[in-house]
Amino acid sequence: MNARALILAAGLFASTAGAQDLGAYRQLSGALDGAVRARAGSAQAALAQLNAAQVAFDQLRPTLRNRQLSSGLQDALTGARAALGRTPAELEAQVLLGRGLMRKALYDQTLSQLISGTPGPGAQLELLTREYGLSGDGARAALKEGQTGQLERVAWRLQRAAAGRVLASLQAARPEQSTAAYVDLARATGWFTALPDSGTAGGLKVSQFGDALRQLTAGNLPELTRSLTTLRQGAGDLSASLTREPQTSSFPKPATGPATGPATGKAPPLKVGAGSDPASVRPSSPPAASGPAETGPVGGVQTSTAQTATVQLYAALGRALAAAGHGDNASARDRLGEAVQALSAVPGSLRTAPGYTALVFNLSAAQSRVALRPSDVQALISQAANLEAVAAGRPPSRLDAVSAGVARGFGGWMRVLVFALLALLTAVPLYLLNLAFGARNVSWRAVLFGLALLLLPTFLEGVFGLLGALGDLANLGALRSLSNLSLTQAAYGLPVGALLSALAIGLLAFGFRGLCQQFGLLGSSTPPKTTTQHGLEWDEDL
Repeated sequence: MNARALILAAGLFASTAGAQDLGAYRQLSGALDGAVRARAGSAQAALAQLNAAQVAFDQLRPTLRNRQLSSGLQDALTGARAALGRTPAELEAQVLLGRGLMRKALYDQTLSQLISGTPGPGAQLELLTREYGLSGDGARAALKEGQTGQLERVAWRLQRAAAGRVLASLQAARPEQSTAAYVDLARATGWFTALPDSGTAGGLKVSQFGDALRQLTAGNLPELTRSLTTLRQGAGDLSASLTREPQTSSFPKPATGPATGPATGKAPPLKVGAGSDPASVRPSSPPAASGPAETGPVGGVQTSTAQTATVQLYAALGRALAAAGHGDNASARDRLGEAVQALSAVPGSLRTAPGYTALVFNLSAAQSRVALRPSDVQALISQAANLEAVAAGRPPSRLDAVSAGVARGFGGWMRVLVFALLALLTAVPLYLLNLAFGARNVSWRAVLFGLALLLLPTFLEGVFGLLGALGDLANLGALRSLSNLSLTQAAYGLPVGALLSALAIGLLAFGFRGLCQQFGLLGSSTPPKTTTQHGLEWDEDL
């Protein structure tokens, strides 16, 4: 590590050393995201989520070492509460800023722990990679580099991820006075806030984002177009500069001390939007191939990018479905992480359509779900298709909406435990049937075996679903693959289930037919001949 890095590290220790309360961090992020989702239906429900966010922040605050970031985060929470009386977009903007400040604080303290060699930063680094959208090989590489002390590469990966989010949000923003453009600019500002060394990133300044938001709320579209062009150019230059991997230890470490730019903890960019007239932010219309709002090449670039993001969303969901279909849940979750990233850059008509925040929530929940099954991913694909239908003005599928709700409420451990209990209960009717009628009668044996075959799919689902979930939890590939023996895992279960049903029907029909014959209910039955009457007549003769 060179002298410059040592100086940076020394300043970092003085201001940000120490571990954060990760439980409070997760509760705060979940409550903020929940407030955005709830606001579309009920301001009261959103207020309850913001109250929960404040409680979580009060728990997190003592573990935040940067007082400026802590103050800025409190300002964002206050602004979010004030935005409840205005539009949902303004609430989302305040939440996006708060999430950016949270990521910045987590970045600073995690890197300081790694530099100082503080024990136990692994969980914090893992959360940091998820917060910056790293998944799959990228996340695993960052964790390994953090463990081996390659902090320059960790910082490079995080900076590249944040810069990509800034650029994607700016490219999606349309130079028009609309809700979608407002949220896109707010999202870009939030990610710029989380960008390490954002004070000089790509020659951009946080004030430029604030200027763009002011121009949007004031309806100054020519100035907004010029600002967006400048911001996209700077973000593009920054992303291009981060394409090459760092080879030396001179890669800049996280900002220290009284940071410049968004790291100061103040929230001027989004407060500008929050103080605007709600009527000035109008709902956006679905993006067209061309139109007056798309000036020059900018509109074509953003439309192409948004359409590409939609294709990437379905491609990632399709790969996740393929991986979940053969029990590779680790790969499926990585692909779902890619879907979350693609979803953030879809066209504005999708982001403003009802159901977008619910899809974001369900995708994020599935990404961290243990015992992921193909039906869970299928429900997400159906939900994405419903979102497209709503954005295009077509009626959504109610069946797909119900499937999404069932997958959300009956997935994961809930499904595993319910079927495990049912698997245990399958032995009860078989035991009672054998106890009541025994197994000596051929017909009763056929009925017993037929009933066992009917219950076998439930038994397989319960036993192998539980074993697969335990393997997924313990990251044991061989044990996790046992879920493939469940008949609901993939299409191969259909013919197996049909064969079992056919055998069960045949055995039950054979058994019940034999019982009916024994009781004289089927066939030509003749009453048995007895010698009782003859005996009586012989006695009478005597």
